Amino acid sequence: VFGKDINLILVLSNLSSDRKSVRVDMSASTILYTRRAVAEILKAATSVELGPKQGKHIRVKIPYTHYGRYLTTDKRIQVTALCEVMRAHGLKLLVEKTIILEDTNIIIKLPRRVVVNKAVSLEISYANPLPEPVSRCVLLVTLMNQQVKINLAPLAPRERSKIYFEFTPRRAGPLQLQVDFSCDKFSHVKGFVTIAVAPA
Repeated sequence: VFGKDINLILVLSNLSSDRKSVRVDMSASTILYTRRAVAEILKAATSVELGPKQGKHIRVKIPYTHYGRYLTTDKRIQVTALCEVMRAHGLKLLVEKTIILEDTNIIIKLPRRVVVNKAVSLEISYANPLPEPVSRCVLLVTLMNQQVKINLAPLAPRERSKIYFEFTPRRAGPLQLQVDFSCDKFSHVKGFVTIAVAPA
């Protein structure tokens, strides 16, 4: 989840009946959705001895403090592990994983029934998932082809807050509400719901 430390486990297994020495070079970078690297956030190397038919786990931790300021709006991190079996004529194995961090910031609560030409009040809850305060908080609400920009108070570390948004639907049928939350430390955290508007 965005704002938390990332914990990974690399599993190495020796399927042969011989003892193996494996060198593991690990790296991680924040990337764009096109897979282009933005910034390297982890570089580590270790060696592992594997007995016949033995498996071992290598734990990797990427603290938020390492990736937070380098993350793009795509919230993607590419982790690679190059495993080289020593004294095996250059036998190598490359393992790659792309991590997409989830947002749990925006929660939109609707009333049980929404009716044409009757005012509706929605609860929009937003949060700072980071272990540090954020400021310059802005909520952009898009509904019925209109955008409303709402300036919000700063949030303390891990703080959640909420506002109430009122509108009056003018026609029956589905309406899409989109919410976009930004601040000085991250931007474009989105949430959306489809509202079923009943006839009067």
